[in-house]
Amino acid sequence: MNMHSSRKTHRGTSRSADIHGGHRVKSRTRRIVVGGGALAIAGAATVAVSLASASQYSGSGAGADHAVFVQGNELDGNTIHVFARDDNGKLSPSGTFATGGQGGDQVDAPTDSLASQGSLVYDDASGMLLAVNAGSGTVTSFRVEGQQLKDRRVVDSGGEFPASIAVHGKVAYVMNAGGEGSVQGFRITSKGLKPLKGSHRSLGLANEDTPRFDTSPGEVEFAPDGRNLMVTTKGNNTVEVFPMKRNGLPAVAEPVVNESAGGVPFAISFDRTGKRMLVAEAEKSTVTTYQVKRDGKLKVLQQPLASGQEVLCWLERAGDFFYGGNTGNSTVTGYRMDKRGKLALTNEVGIAAPPSANSQGVIDLAVTEDEKFVYVQNAVSGTVDGFRVEANGSLTKVTTAEGLPAFDESGMEGIAAV
Repeated sequence: MNMHSSRKTHRGTSRSADIHGGHRVKSRTRRIVVGGGALAIAGAATVAVSLASASQYSGSGAGADHAVFVQGNELDGNTIHVFARDDNGKLSPSGTFATGGQGGDQVDAPTDSLASQGSLVYDDASGMLLAVNAGSGTVTSFRVEGQQLKDRRVVDSGGEFPASIAVHGKVAYVMNAGGEGSVQGFRITSKGLKPLKGSHRSLGLANEDTPRFDTSPGEVEFAPDGRNLMVTTKGNNTVEVFPMKRNGLPAVAEPVVNESAGGVPFAISFDRTGKRMLVAEAEKSTVTTYQVKRDGKLKVLQQPLASGQEVLCWLERAGDFFYGGNTGNSTVTGYRMDKRGKLALTNEVGIAAPPSANSQGVIDLAVTEDEKFVYVQNAVSGTVDGFRVEANGSLTKVTTAEGLPAFDESGMEGIAAV
């Protein structure tokens, strides 16, 4: 894939209900129209629809348990493929659930139809799984019980082609990649997502409703303290920051625009302390470390670190290690951050997990809550590889899940692990 061709809790979720409350740092859970009106609910089906053999799991407790969720992103009907995870990391199919919306495919996307990170997010605090329906302009929420998805509810995303979700406390923001691009806020409630009045903000882009993969925004993510909301824009080569109020609304009408230190910024992650932001850059497969200031401006703490791999787009943290998905040559790179905040490769060759016959078209990846396992989507082969994180940061393969939608006209994208 060439980014210049003609393309937790989980993912930033906090257990705190306050937008500035305490947090579990887990980097994962990105019209100038201000104060948009309430958005119409596109659907509110209250029973999850199973499309495959139902799981035999019979637990009644709320929340996910030893599960991996994979978004199929099918154009004729988006689904979530659920896998049970045993203590050794092995995956077993546990059911497939319709989201009530349609998947999407960006223009000229080589292997990753959504060209984003964070399109599927599990929120530990509410026990909800949130998924984008890029082709429908909607977002689906499920209540999770073990490995079962229930109480499906669908809402309008507030824009075109939703591609990424960020969560902090009781607030979720959806990044819409199409058209001018936008972020739209929602309250997380027991009845699903409710639009947050006055939260809609434009990104000022110039895409069609279905965007090009190389000019669309890459991810929306909260800083772990909830004080800033970040969006990467690949084509504009910027990291755009919205300082946030305590009530979950942006404090500014337009984002604070920061030029990216590396070319084609894509994914966002944070270190264990939550004080350092890492941005994966696809052009030269680099990672830059920043400090996010209260006013939304970024300070470069470490210049772009190259791995020698091709087209780094996704980045997730497991303890003091970070793992990046390189879709250009289907490898996973390992990084280690020391106590002083210096980032380095875990080995000289920049590969934590060598490619295999199944690891074709590496895209998105997810880390379990205990940080012991990493799961990687292989778009071309329609598989997910599971790896155990070793003490030195290397990855040992423990499982491969097969039979997922392989990339053709479109393909799976989005993964969350518990």
